[in-house]
Order: sequence, then C-alpha cells, then structure tokens
Amino acid sequence: MSDSAATIPADRYRSFAAARTRARPAVSLVRFASLVIIAVLVVPVGVVAIGSGTGLIPLPYEMFELARRTPILFPLHMLSSALALLLAPAVILLRRRPEIHRPLGRALGIFVLIGGLTALPVAVLSHSTPLARAGFFVQGLVWLYLMIAAVVAIRAGDVPRHARLMIAMVAVTTGAVWFRLMTGTAIAFQWPFEPVYALAAWLGWLLPLAIVTAKPRLFARAFAS
Repeated sequence: MSDSAATIPADRYRSFAAARTRARPAVSLVRFASLVIIAVLVVPVGVVAIGSGTGLIPLPYEMFELARRTPILFPLHMLSSALALLLAPAVILLRRRPEIHRPLGRALGIFVLIGGLTALPVAVLSHSTPLARAGFFVQGLVWLYLMIAAVVAIRAGDVPRHARLMIAMVAVTTGAVWFRLMTGTAIAFQWPFEPVYALAAWLGWLLPLAIVTAKPRLFARAFAS
C-alpha cells in the first residue's frame, strides 16, 4: 500500500511534465505571433488612431462626419481606445513585475472605461448600417464588462481569473486592428463594402475573443513571463 501511494505522485509528475513538454511549441508560437502582431499591426494602428483623434491625420469621410456630429465624444473615444490598445500588451507582458504592472493596469482601466463608455453613443450616432452599429455597441459593452470583471477578480485575490479576463479584454481591444484589416482588404479587392463593414464590426472582436477563451491555459502560460 505504501509502495503504491509512493508511485502515484511520480506518475502524476511525469504526466504533468510530458504535457508541459508537448505544450512548449504552442506556447512559443503564441508568444512569437503576439510579438509580430504587436509590432506589425497593433503599434501602427494605435499610432494612426492617436493621430486621427488629435487631428494630425485626416479622417476618412464617414469618420469625419461622425467627428463633426460628436466633436468631443469621437476624438475622446479614438484617443482613449488607441492608448488602451498600445498599453494593453505591456500590462499583460509585465504581470510578473507588480511595481510596474499595477500602475499601468490602473491607467489601462481608465482608458478602457473612457473608450468603452464613449463607444456606446458613438456607435448609436454612427452612419453605419444597423448591424454594424450593433456590433460596435456590443463590443463596447463586452469590453467594459471584461475590464470591470478583471478588476473585481484581482480585488478578490483570484489572480488566475484576473489574468484570463485581462487576456480576453485585450483580445476585444484588438478588434480595432482586425476591423481595419478586414475593411482595408475589402477596399483593396473591391468587395462590397457595406456587408464587409458590418461583418467586420462583429468578427473583428468576436474571433480573437473566441480564440483566447478556447485555450485560456495556453495563452495564460504564454504571457506568464
């Protein structure tokens, strides 16, 4: 009986070690892909959004009209959302450095709160189709929920849940990147713009959210250090 009990922890350890070994390529791939996405897509989109929000970069006609109708809300939404997009990867990647992670996390929470709250009226007042406006509106709600739930989790001391919610929140934040990529592709290939625009308003944030929530442990392990 004592021999059997002594072998069980060793068996479990070997199984755990084998699982970690199998997961290493996937973890490395997620890390590499994340770094490429940040460098190639997130940073340029965030910088352009800041330029558009401050008036340094001209807006497309549709966005110009929306900015004219909401002269405070729209620029505020653009700036706060762009800053959240640029800051979010650093907050997750520095989670093992609490002296840096905590103040950056608080700043990110403020930007998400402003960006999410302003996204709701901006979506309603947009000239987009009802389906596209609904996509933007729901994205704002989900964005706010995930951020607030992450704060509640960390205040309750539930660090794993906080990490999962933050990763999900960042996935929704990247919706701005994928939305621009989808609509830009539609313009380049001369696809029907309005249907693609409405589809991108939903898929731009739903797809990355679905990916990270389907494999929460993989993404948590990838961003753990």
